[in-house]
Amino acid sequence: MKAMHEAMQQADGIAWGVSDRIGRIVLRRADRANAISRAASRALVRAIDEVLDSRPRVVLLAAEGQVFCAGGDIEEFAAAGPALDALIDEVLEPLHPALWRLATAPLPVVSAVNGPIGGAGIGLALCADFVLAAESMKLRTGYAAIGLSPDLGASFFLARRVGAVRAQQWLMLSDPIDASECLAHGAVDSLHPDGNLQRASEALAHRLAHAASGSLAAIKSLCTGLPGRDLHAHLKMEHALLAERARSADAHEGVRAFVERRPPQF
Repeated sequence: MKAMHEAMQQADGIAWGVSDRIGRIVLRRADRANAISRAASRALVRAIDEVLDSRPRVVLLAAEGQVFCAGGDIEEFAAAGPALDALIDEVLEPLHPALWRLATAPLPVVSAVNGPIGGAGIGLALCADFVLAAESMKLRTGYAAIGLSPDLGASFFLARRVGAVRAQQWLMLSDPIDASECLAHGAVDSLHPDGNLQRASEALAHRLAHAASGSLAAIKSLCTGLPGRDLHAHLKMEHALLAERARSADAHEGVRAFVERRPPQF
């Protein structure tokens, strides 16, 4: 993994690149718990844009060290003093649109949560369609404990996974939530021994990268619009997307492969 990362582009604690149909974005500020500083936020925006512009079939989010992401850089917050609000604006004005682009991209996003997540790190980890976590992970929202409120979609993605009331409670109390409780409430999708997380996340990314990309995009569009779409509108959308898929090369290959009893080549 380290050799792979050395070949990737790097700036201000973020590494990124695309290979084998997989876009990879890796947090590399292990000495600072992968906290998102002003400089790291700019690099993260660049990484998201350049990876997505390269049109991978899947994006894998990962981190080095023992912590996935502790959130914002609190020491930088303290140094900002009375200008903290200006610092927040400077970080979030470009970063929020980049996160929206990543979360809504018409492809699967996988996060490999190698350790604790807090603050903005929750939004970054949970914006993914598949969240794999190490057994050592824990979640601590932390915002209310320092007089702040959520950012980077932390409240949105947490509520989407664990429910609005539970998310509100976790955000208000800032208690640490261990890996088993995160799994039980759906905050993460699977737990893995720390030494196996990388292998499991890479295997899932490769599997998704060789699936029918148009089908995955259609499924994501259908599911992420819920529950705000009524049944009539949803059925109409299903019809349109299925007709579009039926005209695709992937559909023709998939049907032939099924009849011929062989794996499809998408």
